[in-house]
Amino acid sequence: MNHGPGHGSMEPFLDLLPEAFPWVRSLPEADVHAFAVELNDAMRAVESLSDSAAVAQLLTAWRHTAEAHADPVLLAALTRDHGVT
Repeated sequence: MNHGPGHGSMEPFLDLLPEAFPWVRSLPEADVHAFAVELNDAMRAVESLSDSAAVAQLLTAWRHTAEAHADPVLLAALTRDHGVT
């Protein structure tokens, strides 16, 4: 299954992400790929639904994820085991 834009490789799309969204540089590589797939899917949905709210929500959520990765103290607090069941 091809998750990239159009029918080609996803590499050109991935290469453009840091220029369009500088905060992407704070994400781990696997998350950058996941973001690209989700953004591509959301943009395709916008084409058919004419509703860009989902894209805005996706961008906000991923930006907050990048902010957490950029702050070592916050990332440690979010990822440590709090012992809550």
